[in-house]
Amino acid sequence: MNYLSQKKGFLGYEAKQKIKNKVVVVPFGLEKTVSYGKGTKNGPKEIIKASHQVELFDEELDKEPYKEIGIKTLKPFPIKNKINSALDQLSKINEKILLKNKFPIIFGGEHSITPGSIRPFVKKYNKIILLHFDAHADLRESYNGEKFSHASAIRRCLDYNNVKVVSFGIRNLSQGEMKYYKDNKNRIEIFWSKDKKRWDLNELKKFFNGKNVYITFDVDCFDSSIMPATGTPEPGGLLWDDVLPIIKNVCQMGNIVGADINELAPIKGFNSYNFLVAKLAYKILSYTFEFKN
Repeated sequence: MNYLSQKKGFLGYEAKQKIKNKVVVVPFGLEKTVSYGKGTKNGPKEIIKASHQVELFDEELDKEPYKEIGIKTLKPFPIKNKINSALDQLSKINEKILLKNKFPIIFGGEHSITPGSIRPFVKKYNKIILLHFDAHADLRESYNGEKFSHASAIRRCLDYNNVKVVSFGIRNLSQGEMKYYKDNKNRIEIFWSKDKKRWDLNELKKFFNGKNVYITFDVDCFDSSIMPATGTPEPGGLLWDDVLPIIKNVCQMGNIVGADINELAPIKGFNSYNFLVAKLAYKILSYTFEFKN
């Protein structure tokens, strides 16, 4: 596996002392099925670029987490043209990372990456919980004739019998998706965005306590007022301070095994959206390794 130099990789730090590498960032700008706004293929490079402006000191944790994590970033590489082949490609990359006992975090690209990304985790663990942030349920059987559409990402993940999903921020789904959700409530839990003032984070224990958890974060989970740089923005979404307590709590309860962040479609000249995603990635990693047993 070929890596960027530390200075060019995620966070762009130059370690003065040797840091044991625990994390591999995988830039995977797959863009094959986007159905409205385009540009997710540029997400990974802009997240990495923006990350060089992220302060390495975390005032909440009172430390520079990267020194305990160690992060390497894969060099950009050609992505297979056909979506099935691309998902196979990503699955094999993650499998190699897991064989090295490293933690993969994937920067998409569209949300269709997730079923490929989780494949080696599904093989490794008897049961796995997806912590899913999104504006959309992504439970369609197919969309525009494509069963691996970004609108079907979570449905394809549920094709694996040992996967359950807990979703946050959902505020857009079709009638067919609602039926599928109601028929599969034993495997799908939704914390609707409209109900966020009534969420009780103590409920998270029954879903995540002691469980293996994979985080998939579609940035359109955020309200469109703070995240318009995405292909299908939605009003009525979550804010930064809604999201962080959920991630922190789950990291304290469960074993986070991997993550992806997807659907950033950068807007030229508006760097704050890229920065938000870069800081989110650092926060996910910081919480994950702060609370790992």
